[in-house]
Amino acid sequence: MSEDIQTVGLTEKLKQASILVVDDEPGMRNFMVKTLSPYCKFVAEAKDVASASALLTQNHFDVMILDNMMPDKKGIDWLAEQRAQGGFTDTIMVTAYADLETAIQAIRAGAADFVLKPFRSNQILNAVRRCIQMAQLRRENMLLLRELDTADIGRKRRSQLIGKSKTIAAVRDTLDRVKNVATPILITGASGSGKEVAARHMHVSSSRADMPFVAINCATIPADIIEIELFGHVAAAFPGAVSAREGLLPSARGGTVFLDEVSALNLSAQSALLRVLEDGMVRPVGTERDIQLDLRFVLATSASLSEEVAKGRFREDLLFRINILEIVMPPLNQRETDVIVLAELFLDDISSRLSLPPLVIDPATRAAMLRHTWPGNIRELRNFIERSLIYGHFPHETLSPPAKGQEQIETLEHVEREKILQALELVGGNRSEAARRLGVSRKTIDRKCATWGL
Repeated sequence: MSEDIQTVGLTEKLKQASILVVDDEPGMRNFMVKTLSPYCKFVAEAKDVASASALLTQNHFDVMILDNMMPDKKGIDWLAEQRAQGGFTDTIMVTAYADLETAIQAIRAGAADFVLKPFRSNQILNAVRRCIQMAQLRRENMLLLRELDTADIGRKRRSQLIGKSKTIAAVRDTLDRVKNVATPILITGASGSGKEVAARHMHVSSSRADMPFVAINCATIPADIIEIELFGHVAAAFPGAVSAREGLLPSARGGTVFLDEVSALNLSAQSALLRVLEDGMVRPVGTERDIQLDLRFVLATSASLSEEVAKGRFREDLLFRINILEIVMPPLNQRETDVIVLAELFLDDISSRLSLPPLVIDPATRAAMLRHTWPGNIRELRNFIERSLIYGHFPHETLSPPAKGQEQIETLEHVEREKILQALELVGGNRSEAARRLGVSRKTIDRKCATWGL
């Protein structure tokens, strides 16, 4: 057996696999169970297709090993029925008849591999490993293609919640505390404040880091196909559905699903999501069959879900289900000098991607950036940096603070910071000249700048 193990080259994925063996011969089932059990997480067996159907309803299996010649129904025919009913388990067809027609029928029915009897233990182990690897590659390919379609091109360090401010440090501490709990996490905050980055930060530091992270922006998927995208569908489930397709949620099994702008889901999709959150079951469109999933959900919104509930646009029971652990992302203007840290990172990333000469953030620009309120948060900052690199200079005129109403009273600390930063911007960062015009000592300006990270 040791030679067989070396030939197979077992991977960590195989060690985490759940296998279902379907064969009417007790001796063959016993052989495969004994062969696979030491190297797989879980191996179940079924003596007929009825027993196999019951097991598939109760559990998720990564691979099914199916004998073709069964007493009640041929394995190929039953597999075709399973595919039509929404079964996506990768299947290895086992048969003693090596004719081309049977092989073609097995592939058409949805078999991923074909093994001839009699076979050795290393052959079935290799077949299982290939199935797992191919399934992983398919999911990774689908998710990577989706990332390319939806990703903000040029955003690097997407899994790092960067910043030195106390507010963002507190968020990182909270993420670290909850990173391994199964409870859904709700991340709230203004648009562009970094909710997805926070979710990715938590995922890569969690026990699910080796599994998929699937980001889904609910606001960008049309309401009439959201359930199809999330849960998948079988062939002929709707006009144009030529073949079955696995949904985004099943493709993330074992990993983390990030649902951004969850308030945009229609009420029907909210009902289906509530069911997934409560029992971990997904039902592909066009079938009555449920698929058991192990998923970690992180949901995000820039809207007030309580207000959406009051308006009848969001289910109250879903809000209660997801609002157990809430993490509030602070706006950029409450993150102290993080604006400078992030700006320098964006300068490096974007200049490299666009092959543009880098820019240095001079003291006057630093003062202007710290003074700006950044209503668009991190997204606005990144756009400002990209625009500056294209122009070849920092357009200070776009950083003017908004007009304030006469009735608004600012704190003395805020007014002091505003005036000093404005003075530094006007004199090009010359601290001595700023101190002279403000009527304070240069030492005072230096002390305040040190506090603000200038």
